[in-house]
Amino acid sequence: MKEFKLERSPIVYYISEEKNKEWVLFIHAAFVNYNMFLPQIEYLKNKYNILAIDIIGHGNSTDAKKGDSIKKMSPWINEILKVQGIDKVHIVGISLGAVLAQDFANKYPYFIKSLACFGGYDINNFDIKMQKKNSAAQMLMMFKAMVSVKWFAKSNMNISAYSKDAQRSFYEMNVKFPKKSFMYLASLNSMINAHKTEQREYPLLIGCGKYDLPMELSAIEMWKRNEPDCQVVIFENAGHCVNMDVPQKFNETLEKFWEKGTSGIQQ
Repeated sequence: MKEFKLERSPIVYYISEEKNKEWVLFIHAAFVNYNMFLPQIEYLKNKYNILAIDIIGHGNSTDAKKGDSIKKMSPWINEILKVQGIDKVHIVGISLGAVLAQDFANKYPYFIKSLACFGGYDINNFDIKMQKKNSAAQMLMMFKAMVSVKWFAKSNMNISAYSKDAQRSFYEMNVKFPKKSFMYLASLNSMINAHKTEQREYPLLIGCGKYDLPMELSAIEMWKRNEPDCQVVIFENAGHCVNMDVPQKFNETLEKFWEKGTSGIQQ
């Protein structure tokens, strides 16, 4: 993967390009970085052009200036696509990445070839009660981080991954997350229930792990009710970050979805 820095922004992104192939954009979960997608990148790099980013405050995207925040991620991604000459892209988002993927799709739908969101929720129709529970969980995570980054990372790895290998990998990335980067996430709620879902001109795949939190499983059920044409997959032997827990199954699911679109996934 070649590393690039988007001008006039803190965003660092990575590209593995094969000519005349379709593009895939990976957007990672909170508190880690693009390396959570290394199994996907290795598997797909000879079949697709790969674009991966470090979200603001994560990985190498920490050179932020006053006024920079996560609400600028969609315009920054838009600029990356323009700089790289990408006119259509399959987007894959995990957890926080699923929120950002939807926000980008709301604002720049003409770039989307397909959208796949895992461990996320429908940001255009997010239940108020569920939103309050989610906010309370986020406050608890922040408290743990302020007390001890290691405590914070250990708690997160148990929530975010099911397998021991995936938990270790998540912890190793999470423990490097800078405490100051929480301030860049403060405007995240501005993306919630800010748009109405328009008719999608591209296929949508949503899902999570069987052993994800009950609230996440409920969120997927609610999303399916809101968008009955979307495809749903629940991964066995997986928790929140399904791509880390069951990488081979995840890779195969993505390929099948991209190749066959809305008819490619069994519900």
